Amino acid sequence: MVLTLDPLKSQERSEQKSNLVITWQALPTNFILEDEPVESTAQPLIAGALRESLELIGYIEPTMLIASNLGICATVNDNFVIKAPDWFYVNLALPNASDRRSYTPNLEGAIPQIVMEFLSETDGKEYSVKPTYPPGKWYFYEQILAVPTYVIFDPEAGNLEVYNLTETQYKLQPKTEDNHYWIADMGLFLGVWQGEKEGRNGFWLRWWDQNENLLLWSVERLYLESQRADQEAQRAEQEHQRAERLAEQLRILGVDPNL
Repeated sequence: MVLTLDPLKSQERSEQKSNLVITWQALPTNFILEDEPVESTAQPLIAGALRESLELIGYIEPTMLIASNLGICATVNDNFVIKAPDWFYVNLALPNASDRRSYTPNLEGAIPQIVMEFLSETDGKEYSVKPTYPPGKWYFYEQILAVPTYVIFDPEAGNLEVYNLTETQYKLQPKTEDNHYWIADMGLFLGVWQGEKEGRNGFWLRWWDQNENLLLWSVERLYLESQRADQEAQRAEQEHQRAERLAEQLRILGVDPNL
């Protein structure tokens, strides 16, 4: 599903935003967060795999915040609005001494550079531009937070859409020839990969570097290291066999190969 923007509705959203009073307040310690269950077993696996490949290349800095299903908060017309993306990335966030319950941009750090939603239902909530309380996800990310990049991924079909904030509206970003999307704020490409990991065989989101080299998971690195070790062992055995054949030829000629 690709959202087709209606210019009139886009103007309406901009007008509606002008009537919003958006502030950034700390979530009260006694605030009860909604305890929504993860909607599929695939979602945490996909989110974890995205982080894993970044960790393995030393990409993640202490000042960054990468989280999944953590509530992002804003106060809109004196009402707390909280959305918990399936994955998001903040390049600069204040350190937190304990486990975070939520994240409030402009109070605890920067606006997220990228948010991702993984489709698990067909009601289209990821595309909701509902402006009234509580606002839809699309409206919240686009008009309230103004997140530069919004990603919508369907793990079942493998469909990936990447929207960039242009002025005040999200616009679908074109793909590269390899069907990857350039994520400028991260300096990486994002794309879809099909295969097996952690007992799940299906579509995954993967990162590629600036040269479109795939960033590997730990299991893939171990496999390559095992292959290299096997190749080194084979080369060593071949060298040993050549040395043995040469020594035998020297003995036939009456030459002691040990001299």
